[in-house]
Amino acid sequence: MNSPQFSRRAVLKSSLAAAALTPLAPLAGAESGPPVRKNRIHQSVCRWCYQEIPLEQLCAAAAEIGLKGIDLLNPDEYEIPRRYGLICTMAYAGGGTIPDALNRTENHAAIEAGFRANIPLAARASIPNVITFSGNRRGMSDDEGARNAIAGLNRVKKIAEDNGVTICMELLNSKVNHPDYMADHTAWGVRVVEAVNSPHVKLLYDIYHMQIMEGDLIATILANLAPNAAWIGHFHTGGVPGRHELDDTQEVQWDGVMRAIANTGFEGYVAHEFIPTHDPISSLRAAVDLCDV
Repeated sequence: MNSPQFSRRAVLKSSLAAAALTPLAPLAGAESGPPVRKNRIHQSVCRWCYQEIPLEQLCAAAAEIGLKGIDLLNPDEYEIPRRYGLICTMAYAGGGTIPDALNRTENHAAIEAGFRANIPLAARASIPNVITFSGNRRGMSDDEGARNAIAGLNRVKKIAEDNGVTICMELLNSKVNHPDYMADHTAWGVRVVEAVNSPHVKLLYDIYHMQIMEGDLIATILANLAPNAAWIGHFHTGGVPGRHELDDTQEVQWDGVMRAIANTGFEGYVAHEFIPTHDPISSLRAAVDLCDV
């Protein structure tokens, strides 16, 4: 199956070729249970960034760190996090691929079929969100793409509503990682989901991607998490530039961004989607600590 995670795996493979991944030792303090988190930010981690670690092992480490779940799992993996007291916080469910998705009407039937099959499975596994994409422009105008994406989401929104699951269209940068991707600015994504006007159709606001494309993170997030304009359903992180650790080598002040999100009362999830260059679990734990505001 031509899924978006395969391209992400290719990035991971090239980025971690020199990294030594060793079997996980128990985290410090693990014998007394996970650390007590403030839980103002409900944190998760994207599976594809840790492909060299077996999923069960990643779930065990995530639980020890105090995470809430694992992001971007396929249907045959939906139930695995629950063995560790976690959930899958965002699932692949047949919502197209990064280059081929909602902005072309010829993709709508396949997306609908995928969602009809998998969204009920996601609901049974207590998964709150499934992912979809705009698709690439390939010469199409943004106006035409928006009309098509609105039509596609209107076609599937009742599936999400009936199952209590939210469809999230991801915002990605077209400058560095995904050339020609259409949903590369917040305003375009908001235009689409606002027209669909369903509490179960929102945006996946990827902070890494939107920092590259437009910056102004906190003001944009606040404008679209307000009670009368709650268009963001999920967040991803990643250090800018490079999509690596959330540390002092990159430009986003993560604790400030997280504080702004927490102060809105946002009850969804923030999933870490950075490619670690150091010990992967230590890097993940440091990110979780930083964002636990």
